[in-house]
Amino acid sequence: GTRDSCSHQCGELLSTCSCHATCQSLRICCPDYKEFCLQISPYSGSLMGGKDFEIENTAFNTSSGLRCRFKQKIETSGYIAKDGKAHCISPLLYETGFVPFEVSADDGLTFPYSGTWLSVHHNRVSEEEKCVLVNETKWQYYGTPNTDGNLTLTWAQKALPATHINIEVWGYEETGDSYSDNWLAKWNYLYTLAREAPNTGTFSFTPVPAKGNYSNWDFGILRITPSSCSDGQSNTLSIWSSEHALAWHLGEDFRNDPTAWATAKCLEWDRKEEKLPNFLEEIIDCPCTLAQARADTGRFHTDYGCDIEKGSVCTYHPGAVHCVRAIQASPQYAAGQQCCYDATGTQILAQDSTGGSTPDRGHDWGSPPFLKPPQIPGFSHWLYDVISFYYCCLWSDNCQFYMKRRPSSDCRTYHPPRAASAFGDPHFITFDGLNFTFKGQGEYTFVESDLTSLRVQGRTQQAHFPNGTEAQVTGLSAVAMQENNSDVIEVRYSADLNLEVLLNQKVVNFSEQSWLDLKGLFLHSTVDQNITVMFSSGTGVEIRGSGGFLTLTVLLPENFMNHTQGLFGVMNGNTEDEYTFKNKTTISVHANPQQLFEFGADWAVENGASLFTYDTEFLLNNFFYGEKHNSSFLPVFFPYEDPADPLVKDMVLVCDSDPFCRFDVLTTRSLQVGHSTRLSHQNHKWLVESLKSVISCGWLDHPANGRKDGMKYLLGSAVHFICNQGYELTGSKERICQATGAWSGETPSC
Repeated sequence: GTRDSCSHQCGELLSTCSCHATCQSLRICCPDYKEFCLQISPYSGSLMGGKDFEIENTAFNTSSGLRCRFKQKIETSGYIAKDGKAHCISPLLYETGFVPFEVSADDGLTFPYSGTWLSVHHNRVSEEEKCVLVNETKWQYYGTPNTDGNLTLTWAQKALPATHINIEVWGYEETGDSYSDNWLAKWNYLYTLAREAPNTGTFSFTPVPAKGNYSNWDFGILRITPSSCSDGQSNTLSIWSSEHALAWHLGEDFRNDPTAWATAKCLEWDRKEEKLPNFLEEIIDCPCTLAQARADTGRFHTDYGCDIEKGSVCTYHPGAVHCVRAIQASPQYAAGQQCCYDATGTQILAQDSTGGSTPDRGHDWGSPPFLKPPQIPGFSHWLYDVISFYYCCLWSDNCQFYMKRRPSSDCRTYHPPRAASAFGDPHFITFDGLNFTFKGQGEYTFVESDLTSLRVQGRTQQAHFPNGTEAQVTGLSAVAMQENNSDVIEVRYSADLNLEVLLNQKVVNFSEQSWLDLKGLFLHSTVDQNITVMFSSGTGVEIRGSGGFLTLTVLLPENFMNHTQGLFGVMNGNTEDEYTFKNKTTISVHANPQQLFEFGADWAVENGASLFTYDTEFLLNNFFYGEKHNSSFLPVFFPYEDPADPLVKDMVLVCDSDPFCRFDVLTTRSLQVGHSTRLSHQNHKWLVESLKSVISCGWLDHPANGRKDGMKYLLGSAVHFICNQGYELTGSKERICQATGAWSGETPSC
């Protein structure tokens, strides 16, 4: 019958079989699962669209017309290649993240086949996918003093299967009233720069001012298409350049006097900003130090334009070694924050130096649900924060106007998050800093909060000795999490000890993208598989594999104080109530290991509340149908250290005095497990050290007709004031940042 078909049903559980991603490992797929539920390659591309992807698993009848439809409304063309494989072209989207698509094989009458496409921020796609503006600075400064001559564009010739190509200019605009329902974003085809050019992979030209009013467009992008396409044809196979300032096509008025033109634009921008709401009051303050900024991974992430791990190439921030951006856009205006730091780890403020950080009216990464200004990924930001920087700071010398509207935030109201960790054969360090060992076998609530319905659950499995037999201790093998009604993320060791990440029960592939914009969270994976989940509340969850067990760290912002329970305790700065049961009774912090075992068992997950995926016989039998806490498993509580044991000598070398490390070597007979436990323990200590609160007294200005010496504003810093020649100083000539958060002395004047 049709009801047992996956046609129009991908992702569903049917009465007799399944069309859900877990059906393959459970061997319960409907017979036509592979026909209707599409696997594609590549699975991601820029939100600008125009990328060709192949449908890997389904063979279509070539006589019918193939149509691809995204989000149930945007249709693009499909085609069948010579090898019989079907292909679709991705559309221009104003959002990032997973987008559903369907395929029709009857020219658009029905769309029974379905899959998902990953739309990616334009700066996060690989360079091979874009055409390259050779010497991009020259393009963006063309027509300013000492910048003229030819411009060159290069691209991967094989990316377009055509002998001749067209090169088009597109411009971006946002129309309607700011922060209202009629505020809309649109990419517009403007004109064709080159027609029927040979597809050699390179094109050079001498730019001339664009005709008519096209030269009013100062922010845009280039698109290369096969010359068989009509001008501006939407959602067709194409290669886009990076988005850039269109200095090279601006009108004669710009070329005759770029400084005057840019100054007028800068002043016009300044007048517009005056009328817009002030977003500065609601953006998060910056971390005070580079150590805090790099440790607060739930709320801040590396800014790709200035990354200490990639050699600190900080073009827009001279003097900085690292910048971070606030991950979440601000609640009302969707604004962004950026924070930059120098080699000493001190925050650089734009009030003191051009290398300083500036906040953004439009968040560079956009913000969910995207689609409308100011939440369009990358492009809203360009319109309010980048092209205006060209007007005021790069094409003219009026940077004081820009800095007045985009002053750096200092860190006076920044409060670091609290961290809790679990590692080894599970050792726990709570948010309030208590540490204990609980080696139950089962699935447990590590932390839950009524503030945002946050839940982080962990699964422990029995550890093995190096010879393969089972040890009487357990280790963390899977972690699952959700906040409010966000997507569910699970990180686990698969049977062959590879780290797997599941998104709503489906394995995620990081081969093309390391950053995913998901529902209620962002997900990032480093090359060596450190997984970070960043929830919209600012909660960060970090997971990495080490020595066959997972290491878990949860970072909670300060507003979770008094709102947590579970194995990670009650976060309130007091360790006395860490061992709180579900029914709110507590046991003493000096409880013995057997009593702690009862505390742990109390936090076993109930089946209906489990976030885990049970997609193998083993998981079903051991964790789904079995009890959530295996009461018949009794671990080793006190491992015996036998001086005659040959392992003890090596253990002392590996562990030194670390008690967790010694414990794990003795119970697993593995120095490697001990070593990774010690590393995890050290990492946690380093993290807590990095997240210590720092007192800031805030920025100090220099007096009129004078200058200041000193650009550090944290506890103990001194700032000196000197008057210009012919002026005399009244007030304090030195002010020191005190423990109260106030500066000593009086405001000086000259």
